[in-house]
Order: sequence, then C-alpha cells, then structure tokens
Amino acid sequence: MPENSDDKYLGLIIKKIEICKAYRPKFGKKDAVSLKEFKALYAADMFYNWFGMSSPLLYAAHKAAGGITSLYRQIGIGCERAVKRIFMDQLSLSAAQTTWSYTKVIPGRNKPQVLTLDGRIPIAEITNATAKKRVARWMTGAMRHISVAPNIAATLKGPVFEVRQGYKSKDSKRQNADIANAGTAYSQSWFPVAMLLSNQMDGDVADAYIRAGWLLLRGVDSDNPCVSTYAFFKQVLGYDLAGFFKRNSATLKAKVEEVLQALLAPETPKVTLKTRRNLHSATDNEE
Repeated sequence: MPENSDDKYLGLIIKKIEICKAYRPKFGKKDAVSLKEFKALYAADMFYNWFGMSSPLLYAAHKAAGGITSLYRQIGIGCERAVKRIFMDQLSLSAAQTTWSYTKVIPGRNKPQVLTLDGRIPIAEITNATAKKRVARWMTGAMRHISVAPNIAATLKGPVFEVRQGYKSKDSKRQNADIANAGTAYSQSWFPVAMLLSNQMDGDVADAYIRAGWLLLRGVDSDNPCVSTYAFFKQVLGYDLAGFFKRNSATLKAKVEEVLQALLAPETPKVTLKTRRNLHSATDNEE
C-alpha cells in the first residue's frame, strides 16, 4: 500500500490526540474549571488558603495529571480506529463486517447493555482468496498457540479484537468485563484477541487474560504473528504497521510534545463548549 495512503490512519490518531490539549480538571464540579475559577475556589476555602494551595502550579499539576491520563486514552482510541480502518482496507470488508457487539441483560436495569469490541474479521466474508487463506492459516496457528480445544476451534468463525495502546492498570472491574467478553465471544463462535500496540501490561493481568482464553498480541519486535501485533499486521494483513509508525514518528512526537506543553502550563487554550463536552465524555472512563 502506498505511503500516502497512511494519511487517513494518521489523521484518525492525531484527531484524538488534539483533544487532550484542551483538558481542564473539574475539582468535583460538573464542568471543567478554569485557572481563574480554581484560584477563587481554593482561596475561598479557609483550609486550602492557609496552605497556599490556590497556586497556579497546583492547578497545572492537576491539569497535567488528568490530561496525561487522557493522552494515553486518546492515543488508544485513535489507534483503535486506525486498526479497524486497516482491517477494512486490507481485507475489503465493510464497517459492519468489522464490528462485533452483543447484548447483555443486567439485573436491575431497565435497558439491556450493548457491549462492543474494537474489531472483527469474519473469515468467510473475505473475498480475496489469498487474504482469506492467510487469515485462516494464522488463526489455526493462534488457536494452537493458546491450546484451544480442537472441538471448539472447529466452530470459530474468525477473530474479534480488543485494541489498546497498553494496559497499565490492575482494574478488576475491567478485567472481569474482558473475561466476560472472551466467554461470550467463544459462545458465539468468535476467537478473542487482545491487541496491544505497546508492550506495557502488568504480568498478573496478562496471565489472567491468557487463562480466560484471550490470545495476547503485544507491541514487541518479533517475527511470530501469534505473539507480536506488528508481525500479525505484516504477515497476516499485508500492512506494515510498524513502518507506518516509523514513517510518521516525527509528526506524532511533535503533536504529543505540543499537547504536553499545553498540559504542563497553568493556562489552557480556549476551546469551544462542544470540544470541552467531547473531551470529558471521552475521559469519563479513563484508565
């Protein structure tokens, strides 16, 4: 695929990173709090005022802490969207074909919850015979790699993916949800794959996912497509994802540097109400 076709993937990632530049902390309020509002809020609190905690440096520290969490989150979301687009482009699949969701009924809730993973490859729907053969051969090896029972392996229609930039937390709620996702995937004849773009994952969490039946792909330099995210893309999808990141590294570094400079300064660039709402809705479930 020509390098200039990378532009749409880079755009998906940059768009999400840009959101973080305008991050503001809430300090327990409904809406984001500006530096001026923060100083008035803390100066009016006797206790905090005694300690001089209305300092712009404290505001900057809060902004940086929340904003950097947002940065990790938004990089992950941008990469999820780029990965799904690559699935579509490389395998000639539609958005619907690369989407997998299921409905879960939760006791005590009026409406059932719809849960969605980040991507899917229905092998039977790949029209290119060579690509179909590559994906099928890879999945056979991947199922053998994590010892999926042959009678179960024979029923699986293709992989479904949970895509993340990394996994630094030990959030038990998230782990339990992902374990449930894996169980549901198998019950509906799909093969669950956790795809990390980095190699950042706690060892205990990784072990828990593997025990739950996830194939774990990580952002490591390996030729094994059952171990490395980048080997999977190159060998199975025919797209050099590592090459994409290398080619665009200067642009990505410059954008992240720009965001960090904005987050580490007490003053925040002015943003529209719409952008601010989008930011906080995107960061409600931060790692």
